[in-house]
Amino acid sequence: MGAIAGQATVAVTRKNLSVCVLDSDPGQLKLATNALERAGFQAVGTTSPAEALQTVRTGGCRVVMIDCKMPAMDGFTFLEKTLQHDPGMPVLFTGFYSVESAIEAIKRGAYDYLCKPVDLPRLVRTLDDLAELFWQRSEIRHLEDQLLQNLHFQGIVAKSPAMMNVFDLVKKISRHYTNVLITGPTGAGKEPVARALHQLSPVAQEQFAVCNCSALVDTLLESQLFGHIRGAFTGATDTKPGLFEYANGGTVFLDEIGETSLPLQAKLLRVIQNREIQCVGSPELKRVNVRIVAATNRDLRAEVLAGRFREDLFYRLSSIEIGVPGLAERPEDIPVLVQHFLKKYGQAYGKKLQGLSRRAQLVLRDHNWPGNVRELENVISSAAIVATADFIDVGDLPEHLRKPQRNGSNAVGDWQALPLDEIRSMHIQRVLDACHGNRVRAARMLGIGRTSLYRFLKRTNKQSSPVLVG
Repeated sequence: MGAIAGQATVAVTRKNLSVCVLDSDPGQLKLATNALERAGFQAVGTTSPAEALQTVRTGGCRVVMIDCKMPAMDGFTFLEKTLQHDPGMPVLFTGFYSVESAIEAIKRGAYDYLCKPVDLPRLVRTLDDLAELFWQRSEIRHLEDQLLQNLHFQGIVAKSPAMMNVFDLVKKISRHYTNVLITGPTGAGKEPVARALHQLSPVAQEQFAVCNCSALVDTLLESQLFGHIRGAFTGATDTKPGLFEYANGGTVFLDEIGETSLPLQAKLLRVIQNREIQCVGSPELKRVNVRIVAATNRDLRAEVLAGRFREDLFYRLSSIEIGVPGLAERPEDIPVLVQHFLKKYGQAYGKKLQGLSRRAQLVLRDHNWPGNVRELENVISSAAIVATADFIDVGDLPEHLRKPQRNGSNAVGDWQALPLDEIRSMHIQRVLDACHGNRVRAARMLGIGRTSLYRFLKRTNKQSSPVLVG
């Protein structure tokens, strides 16, 4: 019974493997295609390299078998054009054997080199190996799809220990929180975490309102959050409720709260403390019952020290704090995110994207992802649009990824000898700039006393950004 089942499996895998045979000799072409069909493979033959390339481009074959020497196009040229279109396409070379030709073909990307006249049993074994490889890849993709479903947490895809800790914290606090602060770099996924908190909370059926605090000037932001009455300002032709009133009983997500002004922070503090709002232009106070989730990519503790963020508001918001790590801190998530976005944009653009070529995988692995998950999604989305094969290759990636990245610490060509005092001066200035001129915080980051930093700045007569503290 086992032998019969094995034969049936071989027959199925051979039937699913289509081979395009390209040979300038019509007699050899007919012999090869007939032999392959008798063995159970799908075979199409042509003497035209252009026709064979078109078959590759349209997905009419899984394997190409070509003659090394053809009058219309050299075999190596055909190989290069094929792999440019589909880096994962196995190409079998046939020709009169020489060690140099075989090695050159393999180096340039050919799957195997078969000596003419072609040994049919060896050709069948090679194709059977390829058929089994394709079947294994199909099984792996099926298992990966199942795994991907298991890695979904309220719409967030991740498997790294850092994100598992985030998910655990979200599950623990979702039923009990009133205010939460989510921190992390831009594009790391703070809003999806906020939505997960809302979806797992007892008010999941109520409204989830989103406000990007950095996108509006103060007057418009106040109106957006608290609402306004008719005639409150020029253009206020109607009374309009704000997001706090709209989401009463639900959740309000305040993205980039670190961008708000001190007067607006005072009004937000009143909402948190008293659960009251006051529409712009109205003396009436209204009671609201909302859960507030705030997010920022800033260091709010440093902003408090600098006097740019209210300390009482910070402590009200940060009684529960969730830190979302950047993508560079969780590289284990990159493969599953790539798979998730490939599936998403493959469906959106009507393409059967199976994955990334090995070269493209290495490029994504070595990128530092300053834009985090949002940048990765944009990269896969744009690559999915331009890709013409089942596998995304380096040429499909955005231009800034195709160029080799240069690391300043290792780029010997960029290195130049500088006096130690000048290097120290440059480093201190960079730290001061990163701290927005806050000397107290800069001294702490540099590991020196505040007096030492003042003395250094006085000696070098250097001016940093406007100093707000210290």
